[in-house]
Amino acid sequence: MTVVLALGFGASIGILLGLLGGGGSILAVPVLVFAVGLEVEEAIPVSLIVVGAASAVGVLPKLRARRVEWRLAVVFAASGIPATFAGSAVGRLLPDEVLLLGFAAVMVAAGARMLAERGDIGTACRTTGSGIDWRHCAPRSIPAGLAVGFMTGLFGVGGGFLIIPVLVLALGIEMSVAVGTSLVIIVANSVAGLFSHLSGTGIDWSITVLFAGAATVGSLLAARWGTRVDTDRLQRLFAYLVFTVAGYVVIDAVLLS
Repeated sequence: MTVVLALGFGASIGILLGLLGGGGSILAVPVLVFAVGLEVEEAIPVSLIVVGAASAVGVLPKLRARRVEWRLAVVFAASGIPATFAGSAVGRLLPDEVLLLGFAAVMVAAGARMLAERGDIGTACRTTGSGIDWRHCAPRSIPAGLAVGFMTGLFGVGGGFLIIPVLVLALGIEMSVAVGTSLVIIVANSVAGLFSHLSGTGIDWSITVLFAGAATVGSLLAARWGTRVDTDRLQRLFAYLVFTVAGYVVIDAVLLS
């Protein structure tokens, strides 16, 4: 049964990552803890491996199509990677119940962001023939990179639910480019987060390989057939699922622990 759950949930998370440029990773840790049966400290590095692998595969079509804004990806990663180590250090000091409650709060914020009505594309960082207007771009992108990196280290999430709105609404990046750029940032932060969690933490490699393999296949499928899917409707439905799982996490952490 564990094998079936790992394959099924891994594929689902990979598909969501490929379609939405993030968001699917928000379910990885709850699935690994409550469905697969891992401890929180084991689930976080496994989640980072899964999310990083699926994002790396999902970004390949974007790279071929040149739909990645590399300079912004570097800014996000440069500010986010040190923050992942800070997040993992803080996480080691917190009890599992507190981590799960914090994770539930992040899930609610992610779901609310997914349901929020999308506004017009921003203009602060829109590319021109001469490049990016860094004077307006950096003050918005660096704090976002720090926040995403810290959450990656603390909770094992990719942070795409935050990266995409910042890139599109605040910085004025086209959606298809934002998805590709988000996946590159998630890969960088996931690798850094994994290294920050490796010391003293055992990893169930059989579960990890199954979960990551299924997520990678799911991400490939999403990359191939994603244009046929109504991603706006999928995002709304996924937000309701995130709220439901967050409620279960709270109930388990408060009432069942």
